[in-house]
Amino acid sequence: MKDGIIIKGISGFYYVEVGQDLYECKARGIFRKKGLSPLVGDRVAISIIDETDKKGNIEKIYERKTELVRPPIANIDKVLITFSVKEPSPNMVLLDRFIVFSEKENLDIRIVLTKVDLDKDGTIVDRIVSDYEKIGYKVIPVSVETGQGVDQVRHELEGCISVFAGQSGVGKSSILNAIELDFKLETAEISQKLGRGKHTTRHSQLYKLGPNAIVADTPGFSSFDLTDIEIEELQEYFIEFANYQDCRFGNKCIHKNEPACGVKEALEAGQISESRYKSYLQILDEINNLKLESLGGIYNEISTISFVSRLC
Repeated sequence: MKDGIIIKGISGFYYVEVGQDLYECKARGIFRKKGLSPLVGDRVAISIIDETDKKGNIEKIYERKTELVRPPIANIDKVLITFSVKEPSPNMVLLDRFIVFSEKENLDIRIVLTKVDLDKDGTIVDRIVSDYEKIGYKVIPVSVETGQGVDQVRHELEGCISVFAGQSGVGKSSILNAIELDFKLETAEISQKLGRGKHTTRHSQLYKLGPNAIVADTPGFSSFDLTDIEIEELQEYFIEFANYQDCRFGNKCIHKNEPACGVKEALEAGQISESRYKSYLQILDEINNLKLESLGGIYNEISTISFVSRLC
């Protein structure tokens, strides 16, 4: 058997990279019986069926460090949340949603600000750097045009599997191409091996970026499912709130309308960013609305069953 890593999975076929070779594999039925499906990013052991045509079977899935559901991918170490300072302008609520998702999945977080050369007086960059580094997040200002920050991003990618997350048009591909001039060639080469034509992002896929870095291309990383976050849980993912939990209602406080709230007092004192708190309230309201919609659906279903029962 040979050990490798799944770089792509399509329609029941898994493409496993072993050294310089790429094998098309199927998973043994035993995984299905165990309710376990291979994921992109899985480290696996495969048996070889045909060395010439590079065909094999996945025999073993090694223990996962992390496992994301949306997008379905395993063993991500680090997320680089990427936003531009202009064109498009930064959406701070969306940035904080990415952070909430990443904190929930226990990923190592970096914030990458692109197109900083367009911020002529530096006020936007300075504000975001100040707000988020004060919390504890590392912020990397980047300009592909001038080369600023490109080496820092390259250093962050070394020795781990990373994913770039962010809205479209912020320059994620430009950064990757600036870091590794052969990146376009790499994506085209793998697409050719897979027989998929042009590179798309309909499926999660891994790419090598130099000898010691792997980057995940994940189309689903722009959408979030808030339904599995409880209202009381959200505050855990705004990590600065942990320093101001001296609230009258203790751990029952959701830091919205309650009196004697430590978080709101810290906000008034300027110790918590107003922008971050607004993001928190907006996401909190979204979660609450989703819970109410879910309860409404259950109530309607129960009412329908009751009505049908009476008819019978």
